Amino acid sequence: MSVKIAVAGNPNSGKTTLFNALTGSNQYVGNWPGVTVERKEGVLTGHPDVVLVDLPGIYSLSTNSIEEELARDYLLESNPDAIINIVDGTNLERNLYLTTQLAELGIPMVLAINMMDEVEKSGVKIDSKALGNAFGVPVVEISALRETQIDELARVAVQTALTKGHLHPKHRFSGGVEHALGHIEEVALHDHPEHKQRWYAVKLFERNELVEAELGIPADLKAHIEQDIRHIEQEYDDESDSIIASERYDFIESVLERVTARKKAGALSPSDQIDRIVTNRWLALPIFAVIMFAVYYVSVNTVGSHLSDWIKTHLFGQIILSAVSGKLAEWGVAAWLRGLLVDGILAGVGSVLSFLPQMVVLFLFLSLLEYSGYMARVAFIMDRMFRKFGLSGKSFIPMLIGSGCGVPAIMAARTIENENDRRMTVITTSFIPCGAKLPVIAMIAEAFFGGRGWVAFGAYFLGIAAVVISGIILKKTPLFKGEAAPFVMELPAYRLPSLKSILITTWDRVSSFVKKASTIILLAAILLWFVTYFGWVDGRFQMLERAQIDNSIVAAFGNLIAWFFKPLGWGEWRPVVAALSGLVAKETVVTSFGIFYGFSEAAEAGHNAWAGLRANFTPLTGASFLVFVLLSAPCIAAISSIRQEMNSSKWTAFAVGYMSLVGYMTALVIFQIGTWLQTGFSFWTGIALGYIALVLWLMLRPAPTAERAPRIAKKEA
Repeated sequence: MSVKIAVAGNPNSGKTTLFNALTGSNQYVGNWPGVTVERKEGVLTGHPDVVLVDLPGIYSLSTNSIEEELARDYLLESNPDAIINIVDGTNLERNLYLTTQLAELGIPMVLAINMMDEVEKSGVKIDSKALGNAFGVPVVEISALRETQIDELARVAVQTALTKGHLHPKHRFSGGVEHALGHIEEVALHDHPEHKQRWYAVKLFERNELVEAELGIPADLKAHIEQDIRHIEQEYDDESDSIIASERYDFIESVLERVTARKKAGALSPSDQIDRIVTNRWLALPIFAVIMFAVYYVSVNTVGSHLSDWIKTHLFGQIILSAVSGKLAEWGVAAWLRGLLVDGILAGVGSVLSFLPQMVVLFLFLSLLEYSGYMARVAFIMDRMFRKFGLSGKSFIPMLIGSGCGVPAIMAARTIENENDRRMTVITTSFIPCGAKLPVIAMIAEAFFGGRGWVAFGAYFLGIAAVVISGIILKKTPLFKGEAAPFVMELPAYRLPSLKSILITTWDRVSSFVKKASTIILLAAILLWFVTYFGWVDGRFQMLERAQIDNSIVAAFGNLIAWFFKPLGWGEWRPVVAALSGLVAKETVVTSFGIFYGFSEAAEAGHNAWAGLRANFTPLTGASFLVFVLLSAPCIAAISSIRQEMNSSKWTAFAVGYMSLVGYMTALVIFQIGTWLQTGFSFWTGIALGYIALVLWLMLRPAPTAERAPRIAKKEA
């Protein structure tokens, strides 16, 4: 029989690092039941029968956010055998607030005090034995980053889980509150398991609506409990939930007075010294820009580019494609099957996989910035700028996540309490280039701009600019008016991440990309090959040669709508179909070009893979195409996430329509203004200038003063 242990803790407490250290590569990722939010589980190293469940990082179990709700529901309904509660030793007061709530669940628990190396450096001493006695739980001092005492923590956690007992919390509230809680347990919870009564009593005292509904408290009994609660509120002159929070902190403060010896005030910590520069009002944004430029330059233009060139030219061109093509011809394989394997699968999937090294380098850098604590500063920095435009720094956190994948980024907007801010974040988050768009960026950079790193850097900041401009414009409309939600975030100390954590995180992201390439992109490549190499010639449906693909199925479709994209500079069926194929997955844009412009033939001949692309595009049309792909509607998975988060078909249509409009018109402006500078003024130049004038007017006009904002009708799922 397997043992399940939940890992719980505050954000930035080192929970993910600890989980990685305890499980190593024995992890698997899925979704929480009924919710498309990532769920990570892993087998405890050395204990094949022990499964660790990594709960979302939370500050409490008050169910104010989707993360808190998931953690609460799992702990109450799944009844894990034990909890490893990781707390940041450098900030015990805040972290132990969650500990007081976890203890009330009655589940055996181990307290892991993390970052003890930093605690010791700061001169603070913690009496962990006394702390454990205060909470009635075993305590292990660890450093998840350096993997100090990790084996001991695993041993204690397994031993605690196997006891099969229940935790009886030692912390008590003041007399009047304890009396009220005892009365609630007696009259409303006597039929429930004894070890859960304390938890439910506290939640009923706080008037937690979810718990009231779950327990099905009758109206007369609820009224009776309400009398006790109001009596305590009058006695303490405060709301019930505030009373509980205050009592928790009073208990924590009394414990910390006994178990910690604090250092005398002295010089600033290393993190504070760094922050004086990195978060400086004037230097913060330039430093962020320089860091991101370096990240994209190294990823796209140096290390990643050299490896990608080797894969395209040597691995695929001279080894795989030549070998497969030669063997298939030698074996007498049918022409259609040779075409499918070489021109379809290898050309389509191979063109995407050739950019894998650049993605690996990018994800390595992003993981390094994330684990070091710098990305938390970026959210703080961007809050200053975003707030001026009506957005909260909370809106930038999903956008940071969006640099990996748009789907979890859209879901991360759930943490934003203000509904208007949350909707606007969902709509604009996909402007930030995700990992799936990196192959498209790298392809355009390599084909037209010599692989310049500034192209990727510019794409990232174009996304931020689109978010900022959208925030200014949308906040001045009745649909989104209102003050930005407050943003409070504790900045973790800077630390050098462990190589293991960085590699595990990078592997998770890269393996997700490879899985997509072996499923969605593979199927898309097969379909694209079929509709490209089959069509009508002289009224007869047949397989086509490359010179005949203008008669193909996909060409017929593309030619029907190509006129719509002519103002953007690429009104020909190949780029039009390639751009639309990005609705399946953005990587499929590269797959389409690989098939349409003969990646396999060029690679086998030793020519530049994108020579055919350069023959049909100019740098200006390439830039227009890239901007459209970056800013227009995201992939179908992201659109589905938008539908789920908005819970409204009309809001989803608005989001997709808005992004598509921004992508189309921005691409039109780039191409038409560029054409004007090269050849002269035209009708479409006037349209581009008119659009620029409209955007400026929408940005600069005063905000409306209407008291109530109209709403788009909400269609319940």
